[in-house]
Amino acid sequence: MNKAVILARVSTAKQEKEGLSLKDIQLPELRDYAKNKEYPIDTEFVFSESADNKIRKKFDEMIQYVKQNKDIKIIIAYRVDRMTRNYRDAVLIDELRLEYDKEIHFVHDRLVITKNTVGRDIQDWDTKVFLAKQYLNCLKEDAVFSAQSKLRNNEWPAPAPYGYRNTVREGTKKKWVEPDEIKSKAVQMMYEWYATGAYSMLEIIHKVKETFGIHLSKGNIDRILKNQFYYGIMLYNNYPPTPHFYEQLISKEKFDAVQHVKASYKKKHFKFAGLPFLYRGLIRCFEQTCSCMITPEKKKGKYVFYHCTQYKGKHSAAWLREEELTHQFKRAYTSLQIPQEIADDIVTTLKESHEAKSKFHKSMLENYANEYQKYEDRIEKMYEDKLDGSITESFYNQKREEYRAKQAEIKAKIDRLGQADEEYYMTADYLLKLANHAADLFESSEPEEKRLLLKLTLQNLRLDEKKLVFDWVKPFDTLAFYASRSQWLTIVDNVRTIIQRQNEYIYIPDLRPAILASQ
Repeated sequence: MNKAVILARVSTAKQEKEGLSLKDIQLPELRDYAKNKEYPIDTEFVFSESADNKIRKKFDEMIQYVKQNKDIKIIIAYRVDRMTRNYRDAVLIDELRLEYDKEIHFVHDRLVITKNTVGRDIQDWDTKVFLAKQYLNCLKEDAVFSAQSKLRNNEWPAPAPYGYRNTVREGTKKKWVEPDEIKSKAVQMMYEWYATGAYSMLEIIHKVKETFGIHLSKGNIDRILKNQFYYGIMLYNNYPPTPHFYEQLISKEKFDAVQHVKASYKKKHFKFAGLPFLYRGLIRCFEQTCSCMITPEKKKGKYVFYHCTQYKGKHSAAWLREEELTHQFKRAYTSLQIPQEIADDIVTTLKESHEAKSKFHKSMLENYANEYQKYEDRIEKMYEDKLDGSITESFYNQKREEYRAKQAEIKAKIDRLGQADEEYYMTADYLLKLANHAADLFESSEPEEKRLLLKLTLQNLRLDEKKLVFDWVKPFDTLAFYASRSQWLTIVDNVRTIIQRQNEYIYIPDLRPAILASQ
């Protein structure tokens, strides 16, 4: 006896709820049909899958299964549009009936097509395929128009990015995007860690899993670290960058810092950043004609030596134990120490300069507010011009997006200005404590914290035979300069300038817990 298969499909969860339920509507009717016709059911293919997917896995599985089983002669579906909305699938169905002698029964449409079907039934089949295809095209157009409308209103037209969740605002029933309590913190910490330059992508994966219990692939983390949505800019398909008004997880400065680190990680020496050698990838040869990477090598299974690879040519190159390098780093940090009474005077002087700083802060805030309002006025004036017909809607939309992007940049500056105001004194105290405890902190820290401290304070690390050569990163170069000459009275004004202009120099990660632990 010829057997039958049942095909029941919905495209979306919304269809499942609103009239085409697989469990409540399609399957009962299809089973009743098979029972009344006395068709024994071999298999049921029940799934949710868009008819517009270029690769329709479940549908293709059904096609292959029916082809391979000669005793299956009948395919029972609910409607034509439940089986296909594109010509590619229609061709496969025609192949089943013409070349494999299968019957396709559409219960709701009261249509059966076979190898011998001609005339009105074939015309009915072709018409329904055409209408289903047109309906899908209309859905696409509606989706495009809906996305354009949302973007014009600075709203996100797709599922929320990682770290956020889709919600509905209470009272207004307006769809919204808001930070996920746990995942948003994970995103923020990924940016914090990566911006320091002390963590490889593999190390970020381990940190996220260890801290939040979340497993993310390297590809996922890479996409997160390149997503401008987190600082307020939406990138959707081929639309121009558009600002949004959802809560931002990071600042534009933090995003730029991460992109800078990502660019540097493309260099060859970061290839081994995840391996357990403390100074791998940090030091180069001092020899001008060489400047190759200083590489670690383990001897006798326990001693780690560092030496030049001499890749560009042989020259005198010493081998140096890792412990000796650590000793030289600690000696460098010891030179940063500032007498406590001088550190106290610096903080006091900074507090006394509060009035001048407040005036500067107020002036900057007013300038940003005026600039923001300038673009708002331009948008309102252009809207009136659009209504009057003096400018086209496309020109209005283009300029509006441009001005909204400018406003988003200004808002980020205002947010950063407020943050800098709050952290003014805290940053001064933090930098001074870090300088005073850098030696003990370096000696007692875990390997990843050692690398973090090195990235934060030192640059251009080179090995001249057995001597470590380096430059201090700003603002530690100024502290080291005065510490080496014991000229502490003149450092106060210089530190004030350092703190005020901190953002021009470096991103400073929070090492306070480690500092307190070393005291």
